[in-house]
Amino acid sequence: MREYLGLIATMALGACGGLDQVGKAPDFSQSVGSDEYYAMMSPPLPERLDTPTPGDRASLWEAGQRSLLGDRRAAKKGDILTVVISINDSAAISDTSQRARSGSGQMSIDALFGLPERVAENGGPSLSPGVKTGSASTSQGSGSVKRSEKLTLRIAATVVQTLPNGILAISGTQEVRVNFELRELRITGYVRPEDISRQNEITYDKIASARISYGGRGQITDVQQPRYGQQIADKLLPF
Repeated sequence: MREYLGLIATMALGACGGLDQVGKAPDFSQSVGSDEYYAMMSPPLPERLDTPTPGDRASLWEAGQRSLLGDRRAAKKGDILTVVISINDSAAISDTSQRARSGSGQMSIDALFGLPERVAENGGPSLSPGVKTGSASTSQGSGSVKRSEKLTLRIAATVVQTLPNGILAISGTQEVRVNFELRELRITGYVRPEDISRQNEITYDKIASARISYGGRGQITDVQQPRYGQQIADKLLPF
């Protein structure tokens, strides 16, 4: 009995965990303490001694990212670039399989110390064939998959780490709240500096180990999700 009471109390506490959001819009995630925050706040690595020094700041031909003709692409920790997500995929798969198999076997006893003849003289059943087997099996299956996805988004990501081989690790988050529903977009991955365009943009298909998450939280999302009890029952019930 105590075990059941403990389970009920645990489920009640879990259900009360979201009561603080009743009547309020979902809160934004804190940007302080994120990977982007630490990447921007940490000091950059010291420049190499053979790096050319910028020219006179009054000159139009000054070197550096902030100059008029300088390379403004993200290149070091803390820099920001734009990730263009344009997914328009569709897949259709249809499979059909059919299998049939049959087998038979027969063994006769022609002579066994005169036993077949004696059985026949006494009017008993014949011993030929002595053993006879047969089997047959058939199977048939079919399946189909049809999927279509379309997503067009743009998000600003931050270079959070420069790997020893020059690859840039990026991470970006974006949150937009409309009434009582919060839309979340997150992306992480690794990019090559040469894949970043002159407009400081990169497409999602050039990001290695890309992890793109697009979802939301709020009142509408809560209604669409099954209750905790139903989720537990779906995991435990075998049928």
